[in-house]
Amino acid sequence: MRARVRDTTGGAAAGPGELPPAPRSSGGMLEVARSRFPPRETGQRWAMTSASANEVLVVLEREPFRADTAHMRWQRRSGVQALLAWLSGFDGASWQERWEESPAAVCPQRWRRQAETWVNAAAAVRAANIQSGLLMLAAADVIRLALPWQMDWHSGTLRTLIEELRDPDGFARLKELAGPERWASASGGRARRALVRIMAAKGGGLADITVGDALEYDAELRRTAQGVSSGGTLYYAWLRELGHLPADAPTTLRFLEKVTGQLTCAQLVDRHPVASPRIRALLIDYLEERRPRLDYSTLDNLARHLTRNFWADIERHHPDLEALNLPADVATAWKERLRTRVERRRRPDGSIEETVVERADRVMIFITVRAFYLDLARWASEEPARWGPWAAPCPIKVAETIDRKRVTRTKARMDQRTRERLPVLETFARATADHHRQAAAHLDIARATKPGGLFTLDGALFTRGKNPAGAAARDENGCLVHLDRVEHRAFWAWATVEFLRHTGVRVEEMLETTHHAMIQYRLPTTGEIVPLLQIAPSKTDVERVLLVSPELADVLATIIRRVREPKTGMIPLVTRYDDQERQWNAPAPLLFQYNRGGEPSTPNSQTIREILKEAAATSTRVTDATGRPLDFTPQDFRRMFITDAIRTGLPPHIAQVIAGHANINTTMGYNAVYPTETIEAHRAFIARRRTLRPAEEYRTPTEAEWEDFLGHFERRKLSVGTCARAYGTACIHEHACIRCSMLRPDPAQRGRLMEIRDNLLDRITEAEREGWLGEIEGLRVSLAGAEAKIGQIDAAAPGGPVLLGLPTPRPPRTGERPSRA
Repeated sequence: MRARVRDTTGGAAAGPGELPPAPRSSGGMLEVARSRFPPRETGQRWAMTSASANEVLVVLEREPFRADTAHMRWQRRSGVQALLAWLSGFDGASWQERWEESPAAVCPQRWRRQAETWVNAAAAVRAANIQSGLLMLAAADVIRLALPWQMDWHSGTLRTLIEELRDPDGFARLKELAGPERWASASGGRARRALVRIMAAKGGGLADITVGDALEYDAELRRTAQGVSSGGTLYYAWLRELGHLPADAPTTLRFLEKVTGQLTCAQLVDRHPVASPRIRALLIDYLEERRPRLDYSTLDNLARHLTRNFWADIERHHPDLEALNLPADVATAWKERLRTRVERRRRPDGSIEETVVERADRVMIFITVRAFYLDLARWASEEPARWGPWAAPCPIKVAETIDRKRVTRTKARMDQRTRERLPVLETFARATADHHRQAAAHLDIARATKPGGLFTLDGALFTRGKNPAGAAARDENGCLVHLDRVEHRAFWAWATVEFLRHTGVRVEEMLETTHHAMIQYRLPTTGEIVPLLQIAPSKTDVERVLLVSPELADVLATIIRRVREPKTGMIPLVTRYDDQERQWNAPAPLLFQYNRGGEPSTPNSQTIREILKEAAATSTRVTDATGRPLDFTPQDFRRMFITDAIRTGLPPHIAQVIAGHANINTTMGYNAVYPTETIEAHRAFIARRRTLRPAEEYRTPTEAEWEDFLGHFERRKLSVGTCARAYGTACIHEHACIRCSMLRPDPAQRGRLMEIRDNLLDRITEAEREGWLGEIEGLRVSLAGAEAKIGQIDAAAPGGPVLLGLPTPRPPRTGERPSRA
């Protein structure tokens, strides 16, 4: 998507007239930021560069420029004297002007090859002294080295000199804010080099660096293709932490060139130019009228449908039309063209393959255009002068906006995905957990190995890289593997699967969950504190809370331990870009964040989908009935959560509240109905036809119902675990919990179960001794139940036994002799 600068014509508040086209821009928010924040001018005259040679030498002999040793002082002084003597031979009123007139300013490569020859023509001096003299002149701000010149001239000494001599207090404060680990890391070193380069090119200290300076440096990195290897945007994040940037400065430079921000209505229309000035002004005015009641993503789609898919297509085939009253043949031809679209795919050889496919959103475009015509007709009766000239018959009939067949096919396809994935959800969750444990173990082994040492992972030999802070290794074939990145993606795959399957939230709601979303609720009946998870408003702009199960609480605690800062124990504040609203949210302690090159960052929804796809590909245990591997999307977990909740007895109107749907029909659309459920539901309907209460169930739950729903979880808590019976069902085993298969034993209560088992053994021994045969039978049943619960705890423990079960023999077919096996 191409972004534009802000339209200054203002729209069409007084009525749709002819408006000039909105100005275009070649980039996104990055181009807008560059226009708002220009860099500082380097200049050619300032105090130090205008000083005489003797004044410069006097300054370099004082603190903080004075060297500690006599040899170093002689080396710097001789180099500076020789350089100033050589520069004096060029025209200019300042040393900066003379430097720019010299051949040395053209290319650092020429300086390296010919500096000794150039300078020795004015004063004989060693090459090492010449380089030392240039470093001192740059550190003392006598001459300023342009950014392109510095990109080809790598000097670690210049960074040290400017940090120690130019702004020691500023760098000391920055080091304290960054922390020793991030300061000494490779990304931290590159970020420090970026700040030093800006100061060497623009002058001043850290507090003098502006947003424009940082953007100019970022552009130079992109020009020289050094963006990946130069510390990313950590230097800009450090400037924000120092508080030197204005409040309206961009939050981060990361991905700034890929996002557009919110465009004006004129810019939305001009993405697909409309030739007629009157129609363009009408579309802009219409969008301005609708904008206050729409979120930005809906407004964006509305503008795209009305411009690209509707009027721009009409104008391409009928350029003389300038009225909305379309002839019948024109409208029919447009509808026929809208049936298909061209899909382009890149072949392996780089060529483009074009295929004509059916357009899936055709009905949605019809609905948008019909609403456009009907809105104009209704507004014309309210404001005839403004909208009356545009009222016209709508070319789309009601029947054309109904596509039950497509909706039914989509519903059937989504239900089939749910039926295939719900039975293997637990298997997939265990596979992601096992994969993360394995990746974490591999990472620990690699980090325990010395740089350059050998180690073995699953029988394969690896050689660790030479960077002691990294976790890269090469296998026997020389392929580089970043074990820390593998563990990173494996962890977030596990966290995503567990979070989504226990909450059923949307992916954007998961990514916007903060540490503050974890709240507590005290039950009014018992006073027990129940943990809740607050879901921020998203699609329906309705806030809701979810009950935190023990499994979800364990996931949240693991995420918090991973993302909090070790030194402060706080979760870093990070800014996230909202893809739907096209804007940066305020900094918040988001749970789904990670350290990327020393800077806190958040994944987007596309990254989450890629992580889930990788997790499904690494798991060979998740397949469908035909043996093909299954993939999982974030929306699949939402459908499975709602389907499983309704199947286990949760009333649909309560499931609607938990899912955050505005309409209960949406909730039921997510519910995948199984064939057996259909038969049982129909038989139950016939049995209780007179007492069926659909209107009672399809409503907002009352306070009493909600309290009863929360109280159900209180009654499930037992001394040795949790009862897993469904909501609204009573105990069918007469509270014989040890024998009941619905009891989920708590691993922390294994000792209590061992005591119960030992007590049962003693009672059985006593009954056998006394001859209580009837008592023995009941005690043995209880003993079998206690041992089964202990076995469940041991099987669920890490490294515990895996119960494969016993094979079930197939019954012989008609006419087939039974097997002797």
